[in-house]
Amino acid sequence: MNTKTKVNIKKNGMFYNYLNEQNNYDENLKGTIESTVTNLISEPTTSNRPGMLLGKIQSGKTRTFIGVMGLAYDNGYDLVIIFTKVSNALVKQTYERLSREFSELVEDDQMRIFDIMSLPTNLRKYDLSQKLAFIVKKETKNLDRIYDALFETYPDLANKRILFIDDEADFASVAYENNKESNITEMKVIAGKIDSLRNQLSSTSFLQVTATPYSLYLQPEDMAVHEHKSFQPIRPAFTELVPIHDKYVGGDMYFEKSEIEGHMASFLYQEVLEKELDVLKKQDRRRVKNNDLLTSKSVAGIRKAIVNFLVGASIRRWQQSQMGEKLLKYSFIIHTERGKAAHAWQENVVIGIEEQLRDVAIVDDELFYSLIKESYNNLKDSLSTIDISQPTIEETIEIVKEALVDEYLIISIVNSEKDVNELLDETGQLRLRSPFNIFIGGQILDRGVTIGNLIGFYYGRNPKTFQQDTVLQHSRMYGARPIEDVAVTRFYTTQKIYNVMKRMHEFDSELRNAFEKGGHQQGVVFIQKDGLNQIIPCSPNKILLSNISIIKPKKRLLPIGFQTGYKTHIKSKVEMIDKLLEQAEYKSQTHDKSKGYFLMPVDEVKYILSIIHSTLIMEDGYDWDLEEYESILDYLSYEQETELSGNVWVVTKQNRNIKRVDSNGVYENSPDTPKGEKGELRIARDIAQDIPAVILLRQNGLKENGWNGTPFWWPVIVAPAHTTPTVFAKKTIR
Repeated sequence: MNTKTKVNIKKNGMFYNYLNEQNNYDENLKGTIESTVTNLISEPTTSNRPGMLLGKIQSGKTRTFIGVMGLAYDNGYDLVIIFTKVSNALVKQTYERLSREFSELVEDDQMRIFDIMSLPTNLRKYDLSQKLAFIVKKETKNLDRIYDALFETYPDLANKRILFIDDEADFASVAYENNKESNITEMKVIAGKIDSLRNQLSSTSFLQVTATPYSLYLQPEDMAVHEHKSFQPIRPAFTELVPIHDKYVGGDMYFEKSEIEGHMASFLYQEVLEKELDVLKKQDRRRVKNNDLLTSKSVAGIRKAIVNFLVGASIRRWQQSQMGEKLLKYSFIIHTERGKAAHAWQENVVIGIEEQLRDVAIVDDELFYSLIKESYNNLKDSLSTIDISQPTIEETIEIVKEALVDEYLIISIVNSEKDVNELLDETGQLRLRSPFNIFIGGQILDRGVTIGNLIGFYYGRNPKTFQQDTVLQHSRMYGARPIEDVAVTRFYTTQKIYNVMKRMHEFDSELRNAFEKGGHQQGVVFIQKDGLNQIIPCSPNKILLSNISIIKPKKRLLPIGFQTGYKTHIKSKVEMIDKLLEQAEYKSQTHDKSKGYFLMPVDEVKYILSIIHSTLIMEDGYDWDLEEYESILDYLSYEQETELSGNVWVVTKQNRNIKRVDSNGVYENSPDTPKGEKGELRIARDIAQDIPAVILLRQNGLKENGWNGTPFWWPVIVAPAHTTPTVFAKKTIR
């Protein structure tokens, strides 16, 4: 049995002390940095069994690995080789960041930093005696250049102690590119070159930095399935978690807290219609006329987004002025398509909206006041959740008017490496040239380029196959930011895309939780339904992330975003369900009206769900996959081998009068919210230990509550407390 070598690292060396003084690391971050270096020294690491820094999108991973670099230099490492994504902009950003962080040490000839493609061929011993950092893009020519540098140009470097840092080591997207063999081949070539490089060196350590725990589960096709169904992740030599800053805003804000009525987060998402994304794909003068951009329904979402951005940034700058603070510049991203023609068309639309806003502002047109007031009221909802002063509507109107007349808004297209390089500032971030900056772009914005003070994100990338790591990297609204900025931030996308992103966030969070709690031994169940309707194991490599459901202990699954059929169409079906439940309750061996629940065979519950399904009509962007629910119910009722296997607890409630839409205009998603000690959700979670429970709520469906004036049943599945975290794949890659 291997035991970890006890190592006492040097914590007061020149590099680490310098970084600590410059950045004022807190105790949590210092603990992560020091533990990482201790593990790198004591644990053998390779590209196949690396050390792992697991963080979140824009949560300070770079800051952390730079700290690791400094402490590693103090503890005997001479050269750090940083592998970056295939982006010149990201290489420049990394170079600028390192140069800034280590500036005085570079000036004092203690360290040299190089982009490998610009490495001089005439370095002297004096240069090579310093601590070195090479930035290498994960691309064939870059890898050939680092190989030449170590073994031909400067062979003495091959004998030094080297730390490899693989930044953003997320290869999840390759699993989805099943029709693009070249991508898989290229990845294998790059991985092979890295392995070949490392194997010829005498003393190396390997650290991967990732924000996507899913990448840990992408394993070879012949991987073993543990305990018949549970896939265990790649086993790093060790894993350290990047501490989350107390100002970090991530998926929990946009997809979890957003469900709490009245919470700031509940106001951030703004729905965009699918047909608007179609309008923005290519020039369409029939649906979008230049002279009515301020009133046309075809561009209502993007118009609202731009006005909200102008008003939100104006409010923040007014607040900063009142506090005697520096007035900041703000940014907004439009990211819907990859093609340059689409970007040019979107620029045309945005410029048109800006020009028409300026025209109506100059003449004090009522339309201008109406648009600003609508935006002001929208932002006021979230601003009112924090204790901060706000300008009056009159003050806001004047500030926005001045900004339009004096042309504070700059619109930039970013769709190539050249565009990015021209727009980067001295820190390697996209330069904010003006108080209000709108960036229109595509894939180039995917690659980790930092964009400061982002308060608006219009997102419409809607591929046939959503990729976990790509979609997460698209989430540019994540990061550490003041809560005052969050209060005026808005996220615009379609309901369909939002639901997929929410599912991906839940998936990512569950894998992260499982990994954190169980360390390297924790498994996660990946399952699918085969052609014979049997639940079978599913390789993580094969899942489509837009077609998964996450099952975890006590989780609720329920349809939302629907209207009922008309009374004449569903009355008899609702009455049929009434009778079936009455008979089932009477026959149940666990029948006890005082308890409010009883036992039913899973097949009978599935039949009732099928009848309910036929009575509901889903709205655009919402879906209730009956087959998925039936499969999950089957799986959960048999997962634990007990005397109750194959059954489901049923909790019924009648005469309910919930509203279809809440006070924020959002479809109700909590018909089972517990009220008091005997709330139905509480009952269901108490009894669902080894088998699932289904809450069946008979709603009166009153017209004054937004329904069609007829009763209906609303089902809620509750997973058992003893459920293993499970990923259920409805569709897989063949």
